[in-house]
Amino acid sequence: MSVNTYLTNLSSKCILLNMERTRIDRSLSILKTRLRRYFGADIKEQLVFGSYSRRTILPRKFDKKSDVDYMVVFKEKDVTPQTFLDRLRRFAMDNYSRSQIKQSNPTIVLSLNHIHFELVPAIPHWWDGYRIPAKVSDYQDWLSTDPSDFKKTLIKRNEADGRRLKPLIRLMKCWNAHQGYPFESYALEQMVVEHDYTFWPLRTKILKNYFYQFVLDGLTLERGSAQWKKDVVEQTRDVVREAKRLEKDKNWPIRARNEIRNLFPKQT
Repeated sequence: MSVNTYLTNLSSKCILLNMERTRIDRSLSILKTRLRRYFGADIKEQLVFGSYSRRTILPRKFDKKSDVDYMVVFKEKDVTPQTFLDRLRRFAMDNYSRSQIKQSNPTIVLSLNHIHFELVPAIPHWWDGYRIPAKVSDYQDWLSTDPSDFKKTLIKRNEADGRRLKPLIRLMKCWNAHQGYPFESYALEQMVVEHDYTFWPLRTKILKNYFYQFVLDGLTLERGSAQWKKDVVEQTRDVVREAKRLEKDKNWPIRARNEIRNLFPKQT
């Protein structure tokens, strides 16, 4: 089995099975009904966003932090984010077991047995999109966002690059989870989509070439990142360099594949 075959197979395994998606969709339908019943006309809109809507979410066996982002858009605007978070917490306590509920700023998390749901309060933006609570480290209460923008960009870039970016995102998120999460998941997805893959002569648009190029040229930590994160990135690059050497200089594709397998969970 070549490196490309291994990576392609692994990326396919990182897709939610229809059975898993059906269970999540059923829970989402129940959640939507309960929210509508509880808040009534106070809610303007409800929508799924994030990796689940982009179909880049990983099964829990590959990423224990996999979750479904669910935005609850309220009509009222002149209140603080914490006020809405408190309302969502009370809703959750009235409709779910207390052991399933926690606040993880700036969301309310429902931990069901098959997935986490992150309830994100939002208000309509005066111009376009939405405003959601900013993280605790930020110096403002609300943050402007339009989840559909990144999704549209991903769809466009994925098509332009031979539908290799979504598989690459799943691979990198699997790697990220296995390596202890050196990157925030959404930031990693953005990095994959925004990278310019035209610098390398991708004569054939195979997944291996995209994986090699992104690891060597696109995987970049923020300045001031912890040393262990820097070590993970550099060690990953060393593995890719060695795999390329084994393929090119030695013509040992099996040994190259074995090098790459070290970057991912053994069960794969």
